[in-house]
Amino acid sequence: MSSLNPQGANRARLESALAGRLAPVAVYAVYDWFAQNRPKVDWQRLFALGLGQINHATMVRHTRPHVQVIETTGLHESGQMRRDVRWVTDIGELHEWHLGEWQQEYLIKSPEDYRILARALSDVTVTPTLEAFAASEAQIGDNGVTLGCTLLRRTPFQAIQIDFAGLERFSMDIGEGRPELLYLIEVMNDLTCREFEALAQTPARFIKLWENLTIETMGPRLYRERLVPVYEKLFGILRRSGQRLCVHYDGKLRSIAQDIQRLPFDMDSLTPPPEGDLSVAEARALWPEKFLWLHPPLGWHALPDALLAERIRQMTKDASPGGFCLMISEEVPSSWARTVPLILKTLGSMKKE
Repeated sequence: MSSLNPQGANRARLESALAGRLAPVAVYAVYDWFAQNRPKVDWQRLFALGLGQINHATMVRHTRPHVQVIETTGLHESGQMRRDVRWVTDIGELHEWHLGEWQQEYLIKSPEDYRILARALSDVTVTPTLEAFAASEAQIGDNGVTLGCTLLRRTPFQAIQIDFAGLERFSMDIGEGRPELLYLIEVMNDLTCREFEALAQTPARFIKLWENLTIETMGPRLYRERLVPVYEKLFGILRRSGQRLCVHYDGKLRSIAQDIQRLPFDMDSLTPPPEGDLSVAEARALWPEKFLWLHPPLGWHALPDALLAERIRQMTKDASPGGFCLMISEEVPSSWARTVPLILKTLGSMKKE
């Protein structure tokens, strides 16, 4: 994609900001998933006005000797597409299904299912793959950057909670210390480290973990016990490769703010109140060295133009002097035709201030 951005190429400005240099105009960018899956939005108009894009490329491949994953699709009675997924192993079978974009059933429904999933993810061979990254770079051109991702997408604690078991099942089982769950976490921790070893062999300079973290779902104790040690192992791998990690933390974080301060990653989709519980000014004071990928709350898009513009100006001022950008990372606002151009115009006008 060739950028028509009137403020200049988003890639150059974003990379400058990531390097800690102040760009003349802050970047405002959208996740590639929304650009691909919200066809009613006039993306070409928004890109021409200066909107950037943040792409994600899966850069590892798994060979799983103990499982066959079978997917089938069909039309649901609601008129939406239903997708069924079966994980078949020699010790049992797991099933989940999705309706449109939304998961309706999880693979894990009982403690025994953790054992089956651990079997499915045991003895996995991990290899780097460059096809998705090359395709992304060709598509995005000078309009943004590509972030490399693992196949698991999240760290194991988060992946099991969000993707495989669901919050209710997971919370009960982690609270009881179910040995089947704890074993699965260890299997997946090892797999994640090997995924990062493979990522270290790729040209991706920026690595993304889709943690979707708000501390309300686990509390500080479990965060320190279960996530921080894994992050520290991953940092060791990336330190050798010189790559940079960002984590998608889009909820409340105040109770672990000091922990985050000590962890050398950047904050993706950081959202101020009411969704989050830290203002941008507080985040910058706490984390002066971190790059902040900032998500203006969706509620702001319902504000009058003048007030929305003032919120955006204040957000960018509060994020300075460190590196930052603004992003559409949770959902495309329904008022996109009015508010996205307004935000781009507001950012452009700040060059003159």
